[in-house]
Amino acid sequence: MLALKAENISKQYRLGQVGSGTLSHDLNRLWYRMRGKEDPYLKIGETNDRTQKGNSDYVWSLRDINFEIEQGDAVGIIGRNGAGKSTLLKLLSKVTKPTTGKIYTNGRIASLLEVGTGFHPEMTGRENVYLNGAILGMTRKEIKRKFDEIVDFSGVERYIDTPVKRYSSGMYVRLAFAVAAHLESEILIVDEVLAVGDAEFQKKCLGKMGDVTKGEGRTVLFVSHNMAAVKTLCNTGILLKHGNLEDQGPINKIMESYIINELTPNSSFFYQEDPHKKAQIQNVKIYNNKNTETSEFGHDDDINVDISFINRNAKNGVRVNIAILDKFENVIFITRKILYQAGENSFTLKIEGEKLIPNIYILSVALDSPGVELFDAIKGGLQLSIVETGHENFLTGDTDNGIITPPVIWM
Repeated sequence: MLALKAENISKQYRLGQVGSGTLSHDLNRLWYRMRGKEDPYLKIGETNDRTQKGNSDYVWSLRDINFEIEQGDAVGIIGRNGAGKSTLLKLLSKVTKPTTGKIYTNGRIASLLEVGTGFHPEMTGRENVYLNGAILGMTRKEIKRKFDEIVDFSGVERYIDTPVKRYSSGMYVRLAFAVAAHLESEILIVDEVLAVGDAEFQKKCLGKMGDVTKGEGRTVLFVSHNMAAVKTLCNTGILLKHGNLEDQGPINKIMESYIINELTPNSSFFYQEDPHKKAQIQNVKIYNNKNTETSEFGHDDDINVDISFINRNAKNGVRVNIAILDKFENVIFITRKILYQAGENSFTLKIEGEKLIPNIYILSVALDSPGVELFDAIKGGLQLSIVETGHENFLTGDTDNGIITPPVIWM
């Protein structure tokens, strides 16, 4: 049975305007409609690509999106910033109307799109629980039956009779998620707001969403940049790019398509100077034993990571953190070193061959002061591909708290 269906939905915005635009544009639309002609402004507009300067005042946040979601599916919606993920959720939640197309839903929708969605700031937490339930069409008796469970999950029992305008962002999200997940809606829509909560609460939320789909048979739509969380929770995926539906299908296939085609496949990174940073990565290059810059290595090839950075925090030193993550952003290994030399620093890290099985990996580099401050980081921009060379595949190394650390050589 279908839970959601989108037919050719598009969303157009006019930059700098609230609503559809000026009075003259609205009258023009009306004139065309009266004559049975198509809206003239649907023929103009540009793709929502934030990396390029546009020439039109009209932007298509979404364009001709079609998909069907079965009841009980957990769907991960992924894509870069500006891809149209949040706009899509707003359309599905009926927060805003599509410019073109139709959306069919089967059941009540509970959505958590931003901190405090649906909450009245002057009302208490208790009053907002009942308000949200009423908006979903639940009776007071139904809400009362779930109330204790909601408060216990949220962990804000002490403040439940305090106006929510006095809540921290974390408390807001805790209560808002608890309400959305526990009230009896058929479809649960969650945007990236879970990033506001602490790690323990995020884990708790993911567990609850898993129960909602697997145990209760409800449909979940989940937007997150945390690929590990998306993989754990979702069974299907939708990939958006510049407002277009790029791909859809099983979550592993969609995530692999995102990692390969969307994340920068370059083997090097160049920086733009920011004198306000206490330490800053200047350059990262990845090359093989032939001194050739590349992002593809044979299984038995050494991987050389050449890093240069500027240290403006010489007194306390800078810790260099280098990690290899799998395509779902799980840490495979991490190595760290503290350097105290002021000014420009450079060194090479060698990862010996036959330590990584053939697969796609992401290199992450970060500069920090341990437990104090993160100075600079690159994550997701440097991609590695290890290919089969006919040798036996294996992964070796010592383990430290579950993280595998293969032999590396600092030079």
